[in-house]
Amino acid sequence: MSLSDAISAFELRSVPVPRIHMSAKSPTRGLGKGRKKADNPTPKRVRADNRSMSFDWAVIGAGVFGSWIAHFLRQAGQSVLLLDAYGPANSRASSGGESRLIRASYGADEIYTRWTKQSLPHWMALSRRSTLPLFHQVGVMRWAGRGDAHLAASVACLERCAIPFELLEGAELSRRFPQIAFDSDTAAVLEPEAGVLMARRSIGTLVGELIAQGVEYRQEAVQPSTSTQAGNVVFACGPWLPKLFPEVVGKRIRSTRQEIFFFGPPPAAFFGPPAVRFAIPGWIDSGDPRNPYGFPDLENRGLKVAFHDLGPEFDPDTGDRQVSAEGVAAAREYLAMRFPALRDAPLVESRVCQYENTSSADFLIDRHPGKDNLWLVGGGSGHGFKHGPALGEYLVNLALHNAPADPRFSLASKEEEFAGTRL
Repeated sequence: MSLSDAISAFELRSVPVPRIHMSAKSPTRGLGKGRKKADNPTPKRVRADNRSMSFDWAVIGAGVFGSWIAHFLRQAGQSVLLLDAYGPANSRASSGGESRLIRASYGADEIYTRWTKQSLPHWMALSRRSTLPLFHQVGVMRWAGRGDAHLAASVACLERCAIPFELLEGAELSRRFPQIAFDSDTAAVLEPEAGVLMARRSIGTLVGELIAQGVEYRQEAVQPSTSTQAGNVVFACGPWLPKLFPEVVGKRIRSTRQEIFFFGPPPAAFFGPPAVRFAIPGWIDSGDPRNPYGFPDLENRGLKVAFHDLGPEFDPDTGDRQVSAEGVAAAREYLAMRFPALRDAPLVESRVCQYENTSSADFLIDRHPGKDNLWLVGGGSGHGFKHGPALGEYLVNLALHNAPADPRFSLASKEEEFAGTRL
């Protein structure tokens, strides 16, 4: 289903949202004794008289985490209600915006390398079903100085996980990518099967498919105290989790302001996808402490440049989303150093988004400590979008099949004081 089809589907379903009751029954962990799976399970729907109805699951938040959780719950035969206060991948959401890198180089953090490998086929399949492309296989290249420990650990992990890559340095690196002014001691890891996900478009398409598959979607703000009629509830609300659960989440997730810039290359310049000779992949400059990263000129929007280091704290509801003069100046200075041909390129677009960070940059995927049928999911920490499918499968396996939990995703592992994130 295309994005326009998805939007039309949302508009057609304008019936008021049923209120959700947090049932005291134990969470659904599978079909269970005496429970039969229907041949073609469908969720209970709103009656003509608008009386209450029930679902196996309510998922609050139609971003990348919530939408993929809803997808795998529905695939498991569960009835699902999906809600979002502002709409799927809206401009305030961490899943909004133009594009996201999907790559497997994570240093020694093998779980994220494997989650990328697990997630990519799902993104590619979704893209094939879409009218417009959702995944551009342009490759992603990370570079740093020769001997960089993180780069070396990434190479070792990519080898263990059987993920294709090229190791480039010196003259070969400059010959392949003459648009980029590398330092003389630079080494780079290029993942040719990696690329870029079109973020907002992907989530719109996925939610449209969920509606077609029987998931009930409603646009409504929901509080933890809202009376509901779902047996289990997932709050996958990204930067809103600390507001919704101040006593439980509180400072364990911190939202930060992140500025994004698009610069216009000159006509017929080789800054597009690598299908064009001398064009560039997505990239991460790990040799710079600010962790600059960027994208080629995809779909003629301009070369995207941003910094991964954490910005100031930010309110996703009320925060101003105009980029700062200081941010533009920093991006221009970096562009002039690394991409000299774009020294005077015009700024053609910009936006402010947010990260929702945890102390370790590991995600939060855990039950509420006081409610066994309520799940808290968030803390994407600026690298979560690509992992949506793997995260969705992980939670569904925990909830329905009693799969073992990874302690790195627990609420207990999240500290209140921190300064840093993973790239």
